[in-house]
Amino acid sequence: MNAIKVISFDVEGTLVTTDFSYGIWFEAMPESYAQRHGLTIEQAKAVVEEEYRKIGDQRMEWYDINYWVKKFDLGTRDMLMDRRKHRVAYYSEVEELLSELDGNYTLSLASGSPREFLHYLLKDIKSHFAHVFSSTSDYRQLKDSHFYENICREMGVRPHEVIHIGDNWQFDYCAARDAGLQALHLDRSGKRHDEGSLADLSQISTFLR
Repeated sequence: MNAIKVISFDVEGTLVTTDFSYGIWFEAMPESYAQRHGLTIEQAKAVVEEEYRKIGDQRMEWYDINYWVKKFDLGTRDMLMDRRKHRVAYYSEVEELLSELDGNYTLSLASGSPREFLHYLLKDIKSHFAHVFSSTSDYRQLKDSHFYENICREMGVRPHEVIHIGDNWQFDYCAARDAGLQALHLDRSGKRHDEGSLADLSQISTFLR
């Protein structure tokens, strides 16, 4: 590894479990839709999930809770999010790891999650990070190579001085490498054994030596 100045992390699936987002998209959203339109939970889930499938995760609307609240005529997003805020949970190694890295490196977040979600997700760990970037909120784009180039410029570093770690092969690993960053792919299932793959974040130190 070349000299690293900045360690960049994805958020959901990397530092924070997906329980909070799952609870919003697949529980609170259908529940509210059922109440609003007089359907059973099962009927509402079928309608809501079919609409999700029509959009797909390669389009910006997928990530925009305001788009879905308006589409389903549910009022405001805050009630949905507050209903599941107790589901925010960090992976077991995260807080100790961040404490060890903080001070030795500049820590940054490069997430595809909207800032509305990051407000809840980062509540207990935000103080560790010098920069927080949301591709969907700040740049209105998915996490492609241009996003990583942009955040490097904003941080005032060259791409090769940044290492990014995340759980999505396309958005975290391939896109970051295409922009010239060093990158590690987090696969908590442990199924991948490629060079540059991690089973959990405690293995990062091996790549920073």
